[in-house]
Amino acid sequence: MKEILDNKIKVIDSALSSYIQRQDNPQSVIYEAMRYSLFAGGKRLRPVIAMAVCEMCGGRDEAALPFACAVEMIHTYSLIHDDLPAMDNDALRRGNPTCHIRFDEATAILAGDALLNRAFEVMTDMPQLFVDAQTALKAARAVACAAGADGMIGGQIVDIAGESKNMSGDELMYMHRLKTGALIKAAALAGGIAAGASREELARLEEFACSLGMAFQIQDDVLDVTGDEQILGKPVGSDEKNKKSTYVKAYGLEQARKMAADFSGKAIDALDIFGEKAGFLIWLVQMLINRIS
Repeated sequence: MKEILDNKIKVIDSALSSYIQRQDNPQSVIYEAMRYSLFAGGKRLRPVIAMAVCEMCGGRDEAALPFACAVEMIHTYSLIHDDLPAMDNDALRRGNPTCHIRFDEATAILAGDALLNRAFEVMTDMPQLFVDAQTALKAARAVACAAGADGMIGGQIVDIAGESKNMSGDELMYMHRLKTGALIKAAALAGGIAAGASREELARLEEFACSLGMAFQIQDDVLDVTGDEQILGKPVGSDEKNKKSTYVKAYGLEQARKMAADFSGKAIDALDIFGEKAGFLIWLVQMLINRIS
């Protein structure tokens, strides 16, 4: 399974590199900043999910690849902006200087904006797609909805509003269904749509992705307390330092670990409709819940 994961990441990285190539022009620095953040060592979780779902539903990898890459571009743009002084004011991400530290704040803002726009260029470049226009529009809309005010951005604004108080468990779940879960859901739905998944299959994929998003975020909160700074590539305890509300703070460490395991189980259960074809995604869920970074 690890070999399958590595192969998918290689395909994704190659496609991302082709979508955002180095330029020799007056605005070349923006491409440099985009590539710097895009290739800073991310897990590629979201695009891998999109491609794996497409394959599980009987589609070809090529059909999901543009949408998978678009979701990763949007995810990367959100991280660039999250790290800015006006947001989390982080100097390191994955052990490397954040985009605004490596370049400057203005370049970082524009690099994020450019990645967001490039994502939609990629999803609507019909001559380069392996799906028909109606399917491409449906998949792109799923991604767009996940990225906006009722998705990832909405979750971020709820996060900012909650910095001055201890958020309840219900408030945390609402926030992370948007901030973390929305793009994971978009990746799964886009992959399913590209493969021509049925309405019932798409409903199960949504259940899978929502549960996985919660498990992933809770495990992130656990690792912020228990992880190794050298492995994480960021300071341990940064959530506490930044006065962030977390599942560990709301429920305690052991209960948070149990919640992560429970949501992982729900994610796996949602895939039972796909039978043996879900093997890789089940392994991926188990790998993520046991990760150390």
